[in-house]
Amino acid sequence: MRYCPKCGHQVEMTIPQGDNRTRAVCPHCAHIDYDNPRLITGTIPLYQGKILLCRRNIEPQFGFWTLPAGFMENQETTSEGALRETLEESGSVAKCQQAFSMISIPRINQVHLFYIAELEKDDFHPTEESSEVALFDLKDIPWEELAFSSVTKTLEFFIEDHQKGQYGFHEDVILFNSVPD
Repeated sequence: MRYCPKCGHQVEMTIPQGDNRTRAVCPHCAHIDYDNPRLITGTIPLYQGKILLCRRNIEPQFGFWTLPAGFMENQETTSEGALRETLEESGSVAKCQQAFSMISIPRINQVHLFYIAELEKDDFHPTEESSEVALFDLKDIPWEELAFSSVTKTLEFFIEDHQKGQYGFHEDVILFNSVPD
């Protein structure tokens, strides 16, 4: 940010009094811009014991497989955002069962939250955002073709819990890796 959204004056990068981080501060009107992390919400869509994955038809990671997920919008809950993204990316309606994983990725200022969700029926199809949508047995997940490390981590947690026969809630942090997020 270079200019104040309130009065239009050029901002200065400084630590405001009582704060501990550098912020964009307007020296004219004292407005402080708080640049906070973005929340990504998505689902682990299940149908008859299989997981629905979407092949990305958009960047980043065009052509790679992912769970349906995306930026949460204003005025929606995390589960509403996850279900909206599932519909947008797979054309399918799902119902959230439980929050499953929350992964912080500080280097890109994002938090990824995934819900276990049940598809109402197998009515999925490609969309503008997904060139292909398919159900996978757990043993057939295309690990080498997954788009994001948060998706890989979530699917690893899911398989571990599935083998135990009990699904918990998992929190993790991804500090650095070679797979873009």
